[in-house]
Amino acid sequence: MIQLYQLDEQHYFPPPDTALAEPNGLLAYGGDLSVDRLCAAYAQGVFPWFNPGEPYLWWSPDPRALLFCDEFHLSRSLAKLIRKNVYRITLNHAFEQVIQQCAKIPRKTTASGIAFSNSTWITESMIKAYNRFHEAGYAHSVEVWQEDELVGGLYGVSIGANFAGESMFHRKPNTSKLALAALVKHLQKFQIPVIDCQLDNPHLSSLGCRNVPRREFLEMLKVSRKQWVSEDLWQPQQINC
Repeated sequence: MIQLYQLDEQHYFPPPDTALAEPNGLLAYGGDLSVDRLCAAYAQGVFPWFNPGEPYLWWSPDPRALLFCDEFHLSRSLAKLIRKNVYRITLNHAFEQVIQQCAKIPRKTTASGIAFSNSTWITESMIKAYNRFHEAGYAHSVEVWQEDELVGGLYGVSIGANFAGESMFHRKPNTSKLALAALVKHLQKFQIPVIDCQLDNPHLSSLGCRNVPRREFLEMLKVSRKQWVSEDLWQPQQINC
């Protein structure tokens, strides 16, 4: 019989290595989506993911999907798009718009085998919670604009020098990849070497993402979450690929 840890009003999470092997990485359930709870979760490599109508589920999968910035795969088509310079890319200019667009995208089962419905996992409670997380300075967005129209982007969470990507969207070809390429270059400028992609899928693999053992990721996280980062890192600004 599976026994799963139930969170209470405290912001405690059990050790990630106690997560279930099946489904891969399921660690706990319950709790809330407060800023303090989310901070505690991401600081330990734990993230929420649940279907609409379910209790909050908290995960720490093994292996962990990471994109090392110096391994980002820049395809010919993306390089050509960058050279055309037809889009404007910004950081933290429209977080709420980005998460709303990401919420419209149906999601399918990941390559790690965690089964979720084809409806979005970004529920209304998630949107409200991550907007609060953004206002508190932990959640960030990259936006791709065609004139004044938002046509692509991504958002994620930063704790110290660790950045965990949450979701991407595009309304024009390759604009989500363009957002990621700009983020990679921006993070490299501030000596941040890796993006936590959490779970692998073929799309992320095509961009250079690869799996590492959870224990290795957690050791990296211990270092990165304590690393000093410049205040300029997440200031609203225009960024380039």
